[in-house]
Amino acid sequence: MFDYQAPSGLLEDKVILVTGAGDGIGKAAALNFAQFGATVILSGRTTAKLEAVYDQIEQDGGNQPAIIPVNFEGAAEKDYFDIATSIEQTFGRLDGLLHNAALLGSLTTIEQYETEVWQRLMQVNVNAPFMLTKALIPLLRLSGDASVVFTSSSVGRKGRAFWGAYAVSKFANEGLMQVLADELDDDVDDEHHRIRVNSINPGATRTNMRASAYPAENPMHNPQPEDIMPVYLYLMGEASKGVTGKAFDAQ
Repeated sequence: MFDYQAPSGLLEDKVILVTGAGDGIGKAAALNFAQFGATVILSGRTTAKLEAVYDQIEQDGGNQPAIIPVNFEGAAEKDYFDIATSIEQTFGRLDGLLHNAALLGSLTTIEQYETEVWQRLMQVNVNAPFMLTKALIPLLRLSGDASVVFTSSSVGRKGRAFWGAYAVSKFANEGLMQVLADELDDDVDDEHHRIRVNSINPGATRTNMRASAYPAENPMHNPQPEDIMPVYLYLMGEASKGVTGKAFDAQ
């Protein structure tokens, strides 16, 4: 596991948006960010799941979160600028953005891959993070310490047979991360006000997506999402200031 011990109050006064926050790694990240003092904006497709995370954060004594439901498959560019406007009106800035929402798609050969499924994955896994990040960069610039994190995968760093659009989309996430990091690294003179951009490969984790990809695998052999949170906290906190354009492994 990534070796980092987050100090109490690490994310105090920070506003962090998490996509795919309804379950799995996104839910664990939202809960952990709230536990360490952040005000979390919960985003995803299923409002009921987001409301359950909202309730848990409040029950745990965290700052009152916010909910922004989004269907990443159908959202247009205007919808993302509307999200930015809503966040600006409510919070005035954004300190962190975790891109976690993604689809798995089909595990089959490129030759047999359905074009419709391919395009749906690219829309959710690539186009949506691009449009959301583009819309939110002005708000991230208003933070004194902003961090953008893309969720990657081992198959997004070395392609493997049958992983199709999912693997290609994660390669695209890595490329988007690197381009953004390079563009934003010299955005201002004061390095403490730069927007840092990195990626995390969670590794084999006990999630519904992992179960779908490996139905014969014993999930108990994999860590729970809560177990891989140190690297997420590191990248959202002050310890990672000046760290940008890097690909991290949670395990």
